Amino acid sequence: MPPMPPLQPLRPTAERHRRRWRRALAGAGVAVVLLAVFSLYTRPDFFFTVANQVWACF
Repeated sequence: MPPMPPLQPLRPTAERHRRRWRRALAGAGVAVVLLAVFSLYTRPDFFFTVANQVWACF
């Protein structure tokens, strides 16, 4: 039977907590941006204005 490879040491607790907080904050940021974009769909005049501004570039 071949020898077992050495076990990887666990990360320190503080580093794991920082990673979890960073990931949670990133997810919350993405959720806020998505909610902001979806809320614009309730205002058709906004899209009409943006479409006119884009069309004016040509």
